[in-house]
Amino acid sequence: MDGFTQVGQGRRVSDRKLRGDRWQYEDGETLIEIRKKVVVTLRTRTAGIVAVVALTFLATACTIGDTGTSEPPTTTQAAPASIAVPAAAGAPINPTTPIVVTATGGRLTTVTVTNPADAGAPVSGALAPDGTSWTSTAPLGYGSTYTVVADAANPDGAPVEQTFTVTTMTPDSTAYANVVPAPEVVADTGIGVGQPMVFQFTAPVANKAAVQERLHVTTTPPQPGAWYWTDDQNAHYRAANYWAPGTKIHIEADVFGVDLGDGVFGAENNAADYTVHDSWVAKADGASEVLTVFHNGVQETSMPMSLGSPDHPSHEGPHVVSDRQQSIIMDSCTYGVCAGDPDYYREKVDLNLRISNDGEFVHSAPWSVGDQGNSNVSHGCVNLAPANAQWMFDHFGIGDVVEITNSGGPILPVWDTYGDWEVPWAEWQAGNATG
Repeated sequence: MDGFTQVGQGRRVSDRKLRGDRWQYEDGETLIEIRKKVVVTLRTRTAGIVAVVALTFLATACTIGDTGTSEPPTTTQAAPASIAVPAAAGAPINPTTPIVVTATGGRLTTVTVTNPADAGAPVSGALAPDGTSWTSTAPLGYGSTYTVVADAANPDGAPVEQTFTVTTMTPDSTAYANVVPAPEVVADTGIGVGQPMVFQFTAPVANKAAVQERLHVTTTPPQPGAWYWTDDQNAHYRAANYWAPGTKIHIEADVFGVDLGDGVFGAENNAADYTVHDSWVAKADGASEVLTVFHNGVQETSMPMSLGSPDHPSHEGPHVVSDRQQSIIMDSCTYGVCAGDPDYYREKVDLNLRISNDGEFVHSAPWSVGDQGNSNVSHGCVNLAPANAQWMFDHFGIGDVVEITNSGGPILPVWDTYGDWEVPWAEWQAGNATG
């Protein structure tokens, strides 16, 4: 048993006990067998227990050492990234609410949002710098279903893709906020100093206070003003005094998605820009029967005129030109005086500047030239001789002002296009959106 060294109290076993590739020796009460370089305990005499112990010998020392085990190295893999779209989990959202995609345990790699109802048009959006969220940046539409496809990867680069569906609300009805006057009508001429800024809604507005918060006006140079609702569909904005000539005015109605009340929502946003031209103000004095015209505060001309008769007095107060027509048919039946009535009339009238919505104009009246300057004989209009009417028609336009005094008539109502300047500034400034 060359090369074998007795260990502890063990007793060497005769070489004759070598059995093939095995050696045996007794160590106290234990019989140990060596099989090639492996020690095997065959039995313990006193306990009668058979045990097996394996030990790998060192290649050259052949010394029996301590036994032990070694475990293979382990690697920990990151959990997959998780993607969420909160808007996909609940009721249809307002189209002004952005679609937000988030990633947990990783970063978003791509996000695609499309509207199948719009030929799969993509919705623009922005990815956060850290890659953990994506937010849509374009307004959505009413009653639409959007498909969200999002890809993400965890720190190990393992990809994951998920698809979501987001639905937007369908309102009972929608309304538009139209601007008056239409910007294209006054693009070349500008507006007069008396023109209020007007948003005219196509349906009644019940939530006036909420809507008014979404109406904005910017003037250059600054000229503070305030909103006033002349009725349930018309919000007007003006300053304490007439606009300063040359003022630039920008107005906005950010009402898309806004609850106007009674199931009506804003259909879209709207905005317009205006420029105020020179100041033109005509003062019509019913006591003197004279119309005096001021250009930028300086008297330009004067002319005889005739206001409404005592039976049909003209409204008093500032009137604002809202329309110009070369010729129109005036028919008294439009306000209830029809054929058969002694006061009925229907005739073609030239050179018309509308100054209220109930039939008051500055116009040519060749039939009343003899009364102009001494008697009020019209049905409420400002009658002028043809040449004077032509001068007024050439110089006055939308937003210019005709102030009527001493007519004997009532004050022009605020709702009567445009009675805005009849309301005292303190009352106007206080507003009536919640009243």
